[in-house]
Amino acid sequence: MCLAVPAKIISLLENEEAVVDIGGGAHQTICVAFVPEVKVGAHVVVHVGFALSILDEEEARKSLALFESLPAAEGEGGTP
Repeated sequence: MCLAVPAKIISLLENEEAVVDIGGGAHQTICVAFVPEVKVGAHVVVHVGFALSILDEEEARKSLALFESLPAAEGEGGTP
């Protein structure tokens, strides 16, 4: 199963890259080539290190709330 997650653009870098906050203060460098119009503060859908689309803030909040409500895979009978 593949999973795309919402993330917030923290800073834009050279070479079509950006640093995002993927929740809980975890930061990751991703490619934003598919969404060249993205700006700092925007929310994007990230899959395997690529921003696939821009989310409006309300949709990002809903997605983040859904992820936070899911039980952790480890120790809850899920697959790690």
